[in-house]
Amino acid sequence: MTDTTPARATPGDALRFAFGTLTVLPVRLTRWDRPAARGGMLAAPLAGLAVGAGAAAAGSALLALGSGPLLAAVASVAVPAALTRGLHLDGLADVADGLGSGKPAADALRIMKQSDIGPFGVVTLLLVLLAQVAALSGAYGSSPLRGALAALTAAVTARCALTLACRPSVPAARPEGLGAAVAGAVPPRGALAAGVAVVASCAAWGTFLGPYGPLHTAAAAAAGLFCAELLLRRCVSRFGGVTGDVFGAIAETAATTTLVTLSLG
Repeated sequence: MTDTTPARATPGDALRFAFGTLTVLPVRLTRWDRPAARGGMLAAPLAGLAVGAGAAAAGSALLALGSGPLLAAVASVAVPAALTRGLHLDGLADVADGLGSGKPAADALRIMKQSDIGPFGVVTLLLVLLAQVAALSGAYGSSPLRGALAALTAAVTARCALTLACRPSVPAARPEGLGAAVAGAVPPRGALAAGVAVVASCAAWGTFLGPYGPLHTAAAAAAGLFCAELLLRRCVSRFGGVTGDVFGAIAETAATTTLVTLSLG
């Protein structure tokens, strides 16, 4: 009898899946199966590292050219949006419309699939983008390094939230789409290890921000993951599982919470 079990994904397969699905970088996606999805979603924080580095570089470059912190913050918010084709922001708006509709799960999912954005989505997008720009503007105004590390911390935490959302206890709301492809793909130990590694990494580069820097950056990452988890549970309860839109919404929630937490104190 022929063994039809998909071969275990290599590190290259995992990275191609992560960068090919979570960014617009020119990475050729060679595998679309469960082993590749498992490795790819475990590697999602690495995609966040690349996105965050791009955001930090854009903001820092504008500051070096003489711009103010507000423009640098706008650039740091624009880069992740561009590198994801705005899909995370679109997912956030769609989830806001779905949650705000008050409709049964099937109708809410239908609303989320529509191409237009309703009032809940517009207001949510506006407030989230304002919060991100305001938090980053304050960070860049304090120091270029603080702003760059804030952008990096937010991007890595946002993608780690996606890893945690792919654990086996979280079902897919639809039988098709990215949500179905990656739902339940990451084993619990792998998700836990990714979360610990991301928080520890944020604490490590927080050492550049003074004696309380590691605690501040680690707390911000943990807060981002916690709020993303709250939204995830609400979406699972409301829609019956996750969709691609839900993944986008929890990523933006994690990033925004992380930035707001970093702006405090």
